Amino acid sequence: MKVLYTAITLLLIFTSTACSSAKKGGDKALESKVESLLSKMTLEEKIGQMNQISSYGNIEDMGVLIKRGEVGSILNEVDPVRVNALQRVAVEESRLGIPLLIARDVIHGFKTIFPIPLGQAASFNPEVAEEGARISAIEASAAGIRWTFAPMIDIARDPRWGRIAEGCGEDPYLTSVMGVAMVRGYQGESLSDPTSIAACPKHFVGYGAAEGGRDYNSTFIPERQLRNVYLPPFEAAAKAGAATYMTSFNDNDGVPSTGNKFILQDVLRGEWGFDGFVVTDWASATEMIAHGFAADAKEAALRSVNAGIDMEMVSYSFVNYLPELIKEGKVKESAINEAVRNILRIKFRLGLFDNPYVRETTEDVFYAEAHLEAAKRAAVESAILLKNEGVLPLKEGVRTVAVVGPLADAPHEQLGTWIFDGDKNYTQTPLAAIRQLYGDRVEVLYEPGLDYSRDKNTGGISRAAAAAARADVVLAFVGEEAILSGEAHSLADLHLQGAQSQLIDALAATGKPVVTVVMAGRPLTIGREVEQSAAVLYAFHPGTMGAPRLPI
Repeated sequence: MKVLYTAITLLLIFTSTACSSAKKGGDKALESKVESLLSKMTLEEKIGQMNQISSYGNIEDMGVLIKRGEVGSILNEVDPVRVNALQRVAVEESRLGIPLLIARDVIHGFKTIFPIPLGQAASFNPEVAEEGARISAIEASAAGIRWTFAPMIDIARDPRWGRIAEGCGEDPYLTSVMGVAMVRGYQGESLSDPTSIAACPKHFVGYGAAEGGRDYNSTFIPERQLRNVYLPPFEAAAKAGAATYMTSFNDNDGVPSTGNKFILQDVLRGEWGFDGFVVTDWASATEMIAHGFAADAKEAALRSVNAGIDMEMVSYSFVNYLPELIKEGKVKESAINEAVRNILRIKFRLGLFDNPYVRETTEDVFYAEAHLEAAKRAAVESAILLKNEGVLPLKEGVRTVAVVGPLADAPHEQLGTWIFDGDKNYTQTPLAAIRQLYGDRVEVLYEPGLDYSRDKNTGGISRAAAAAARADVVLAFVGEEAILSGEAHSLADLHLQGAQSQLIDALAATGKPVVTVVMAGRPLTIGREVEQSAAVLYAFHPGTMGAPRLPI
């Protein structure tokens, strides 16, 4: 089944060049609706559709802007009651009744958290990625979210970069396959399905090549390398029908992506036939000022729209300066019209005009049993057995197990980065799973040794070593806290943080077989720890159900 699925996926990626171009403008009835609505809009209402704000305050405050037609999308609203209230203002109180597009970063799960995408990629199974994205969409859409800023398909070859956790690693081929699977999972069979959410491949393009692994840093990628390494996953996502794209923070050879006409117009739309819309990353329009590419917010708006940006995330340069720029003739209203066409097209495809509201109860959707079982399967397939000298699976003669390490019972940390909506109270930790699996026939000795991954207080290591000396086998759970990877969390030192290496030293010195399980958001330098261990399992940050099916 896996082989067949992969073959079909690759067929979609590499041979369906006509797919997106045939789609562009292909639905005449939908295009007629777009044009009819566009013809009724004032300039201010058009620019309003290009404005995305982050949810804040009370409904009345945001409602004032929405009623005037000054908001096209809202991100970071996850309460279905508030979502419906905001939609009600847009649909029933604004002049044209254009629904809002509610967005959220749903990267590897909404409530039920799956392994980080880097871990999913380690499964080499696109079914894992598609199922995880489908369940994420089902849960997120239940809260009123119809757009996610995922998948992240940046090629990343420097593990110091914190955002390596969010992508599929270093290989364009694997990233293309997994990225397409995620797009299919999020968007389902049809965008109009109420459980579907629009995908947004990011960051377009080259962000993963940030110099020195430092987040937001510049890149220097020649066009040949851009086309051979960094663009293929994005092209595959476009041909798979991705609804939206997000530009990246970085500049490449001095040109920020948000102001880069070559990638946005020549490649994305001209070569690939993309007809969805492009959104900036958080304030990346005005961040072009810091790059020295724009003198001020007014020029940032000019450069963004003229390059091909359709929607601005939270920096407000469009609503503040586009009317003036159009009067001055520096931005053509035809460019505004095209941007709004692209936005309205996706809103129609999502069925928002017909079904803008959601039911306000979610108890039967979040953490559904089938979702938890899928998260278990994903955790199993994502884990990598790096070494096993015959100690795994545990033998029948084992009577005492020592469970140690700062990640053994850390329900929040094993969820990983970008889990705004995950609830640690649902997390199944290794300690809990081991007690459940073996507690009736095996004595479980728990001594963490360290309170958290960066803990340098060695006072507890002796107690952990004493427990290890009493046990038949030692299960050591080490790695990184969730906060050590993700955006703005790059690291220069990739060794185990804190006193974790000293903990492994002490455990190995007991002479008992040590099974080391690493939970982390990136590859780590663990050569010494591998040598000291009888078995090593790399579990990445495995999510809500990362423990119950560990092969121990």
